[in-house]
Amino acid sequence: MMLTLLHIPPLPINPPSSPPPRRRRCPPPMAAFASAPQQSKPLVLGCGAVSVDYLATVASFPNPDDKIRSLALKVEGGGNAGNALTGAARLGLSPRIISKASNDALGKSILKELQDDGVDTSYMTIADGGNSPFTYIIVDSQTKTRTCIHTPGYPPMKPEELTKENLFAALHGVEMVYFDVRLHETALLVAEEASQRKIPILVDAEKKREGLDDLLNFASYVVCSANFPQAWTGASSTPVALVHMLLRLPNLKFVIVTRGEKGCLMLERSMTDASETEETDVEDLLESLEQKVDLSSSMAKCVASKSNLRISADGVGSMSGRLLMGTAEAIPSEELIDTTGAGDAFIGAVLYGLCTGMPVEKMLPFAAQVAACGCRALGARTGLPHLTDPRLSL
Repeated sequence: MMLTLLHIPPLPINPPSSPPPRRRRCPPPMAAFASAPQQSKPLVLGCGAVSVDYLATVASFPNPDDKIRSLALKVEGGGNAGNALTGAARLGLSPRIISKASNDALGKSILKELQDDGVDTSYMTIADGGNSPFTYIIVDSQTKTRTCIHTPGYPPMKPEELTKENLFAALHGVEMVYFDVRLHETALLVAEEASQRKIPILVDAEKKREGLDDLLNFASYVVCSANFPQAWTGASSTPVALVHMLLRLPNLKFVIVTRGEKGCLMLERSMTDASETEETDVEDLLESLEQKVDLSSSMAKCVASKSNLRISADGVGSMSGRLLMGTAEAIPSEELIDTTGAGDAFIGAVLYGLCTGMPVEKMLPFAAQVAACGCRALGARTGLPHLTDPRLSL
């Protein structure tokens, strides 16, 4: 007999003819922040996904029509923005979030978890009807992979649900704005206003999504998944794609591509022009960095090229900057539990590094350490470390 992991009550269905559900929101009035005491922690605003994750660990991923039992079960908050901002809060930032949930049991759980970790949910929209987002996650303990089955929230967030008053209040005093490219129409409103205020913007480019290109045009920083640069540019390799991205997006200061156990690559634009310098091919540059890596070390490290090089890519062009390679922390197989949310943990650490002025040579290994902590526990948030965690080195 198949073991039932969870029971979810039937979701409410709103037929087209039914009136839209009433909504309520609970942002503070404009005067609330005017008289508030000065924040001691850097403020960061995130806009994107929140959810509840139902995680089940299994011995191996089931075949079609299989009946299997779970080895472990956990229910906790999820969603890219929710995870990244939770990680940033535990490291010492003061995050705010713009998102949407319903006034159901899942929505109340989403809010409570975020609030308990110090994430300000005052700017979230709460619908009186519908359902909050949730995700089933199957964690394969044999391959150390996870499979996600997501159910979006209903009704979806509309841009008009974020009033100008609430938008201005949410952006007040913020040092960085972060988008996971969900709620893209609302995100674009936030990005436009943040750009007007000269607030730096970080975009998580996990994969091609509706509205991504518009948000990338506002981005100061991009963190992307391993396959995204080539998928977005059509380039022949990842390093060539990174050059392409910096040439195509002139506001971009750096782009990071995460590569799982292979670590990450960062291409950073120089502040000064090196057009008179002899060009260096980006693929040759990467090969030279790879030769400098100490393969005997299990710790996360960073190796960097010289600054202000003229870096070229065949058929793409050249730009002034430097290339950095961060290695991942080697996690023993018996300690590797679940990679769910590893990218979100990495982004939370990058947000912390940027908001606190951490040199990128330190930020990349630090973010890798934070992600490695997260992979040692089931779920995206359970293993997220606090800044005082002895496993982190600053």
